[in-house]
Amino acid sequence: MAETTSSTAIWEEIERSESYLVCSMYEEAASLASSILKRLCNNNDNEGIEAGEDVEFYDMLESTGMVLVQSLKELGRSSEILNQLKLLYVLVTAIPVQVLLTGVCFQISEGSSFGVREFLEDFLSKWRSIDERYYVLVDAEANVDCMPRHDRRFILGVDEYFEVVEVYAVTLLATVLNDFEFAISLVEKAALPEEKRQVLLRKLHSLHSIKATNLSQGPSILPGDNHDARFSSLKELNVPEGSRKALNAKYQPNQGSVAKQAVLKFSERIEPCFWWFRTITLKFGNARLVVSKGKIFLGCLILLMCHVVRKKKAILKRFAGRHVLFLKRAVMDLWQLAFSYQVNPLASVQSIAAATRGGQ
Repeated sequence: MAETTSSTAIWEEIERSESYLVCSMYEEAASLASSILKRLCNNNDNEGIEAGEDVEFYDMLESTGMVLVQSLKELGRSSEILNQLKLLYVLVTAIPVQVLLTGVCFQISEGSSFGVREFLEDFLSKWRSIDERYYVLVDAEANVDCMPRHDRRFILGVDEYFEVVEVYAVTLLATVLNDFEFAISLVEKAALPEEKRQVLLRKLHSLHSIKATNLSQGPSILPGDNHDARFSSLKELNVPEGSRKALNAKYQPNQGSVAKQAVLKFSERIEPCFWWFRTITLKFGNARLVVSKGKIFLGCLILLMCHVVRKKKAILKRFAGRHVLFLKRAVMDLWQLAFSYQVNPLASVQSIAAATRGGQ
């Protein structure tokens, strides 16, 4: 009962931090999320939660981490994201993968890639592959048979590990640092299933050939044209459309930094989830009204439906009137047909009498 009460209280605080984020109160959201993570990552305080429901505990860490990462980005403190994550989660391996990927992508997108390489190398070095089915912490490898398979603190799925390697090799090393040789070497040595390894190698070779083609065209290419070439190359590499739009908005030609131009594929997997909750702030003197885009969208949709109904009202009336008139005529015709047919009540008697006379 105590565990349930504790979990409920923590979830209420997480929801309050999400509400702060939705209402553009980023300082409050970041502060509350940090406070929650400090308590969750304190073994003395969360021991009951971890033992009772590991999946729920992991979801708490992930939800709170996403609020923190989004808040720091909106506050313009993207360069602090990874340091804050390491400080609050204590262990790099305790950071949920989606929180880690989002934080890395946000930090790179702001042109602050310092320390990201070491951070990802440290994270990847902590895991060992088990039969190419999942990954376990190096320290926990000896006890893998005794661990519950759902314990997400010590076990990492193949897809999650692959996403981290992809961000490290393709986004950071190849796209930002332009170190294709090391990126290819890293992928070849990584403990990945062969099919996924080949996927990454094809992406790296394709990106390398596109960049080599752009460089071979000489210095006559203007910065804007060079940006367009990178943009089209990322499209050929199956980077999502939303990521390419984000690149176009963030790009500044006079800076010439590849880091400013990198498309962060994995951050765009997370950001669409928050589009519905993004807000617009309206100020009327000293009053401030915060309206979410979701509510604006619903309001516009309702107004559109009302407009269509009003415009089509006459058409609907005519359509209904035609069908009612048609049905009325059909009933009247059926009625007239039923009662206009003349029936001779003596027909049966006459036919018998005629037959009798014929017999005589």
